[in-house]
Amino acid sequence: MPRDHDAILLESTRVHRERLTAAFLHGEMATRRTTKDNVRRFLGSTVIAAVMCAGCAGFSFFQANADSLRGGGARTAPAPVSPAPTTAPQEAAP
Repeated sequence: MPRDHDAILLESTRVHRERLTAAFLHGEMATRRTTKDNVRRFLGSTVIAAVMCAGCAGFSFFQANADSLRGGGARTAPAPVSPAPTTAPQEAAP
């Protein structure tokens, strides 16, 4: 800790201003550090994460089914190709 009176006064003023600024921005010290605040942050973060997951799932669903949702009709599989008839070699009669 400095022994100079002016340095002590300047440090004290700086700390006082920081405390006033923190009180103005965040409220009184008694209401600033509560467990309820952290629980609210946790619940808010959980809700935001759930909404983001639902949005990603919806976007993925839309991308996978875009043709059928636009009215382009159901995707049809190509008709199966039947193999060409093969002629088996005939055996000679004895």
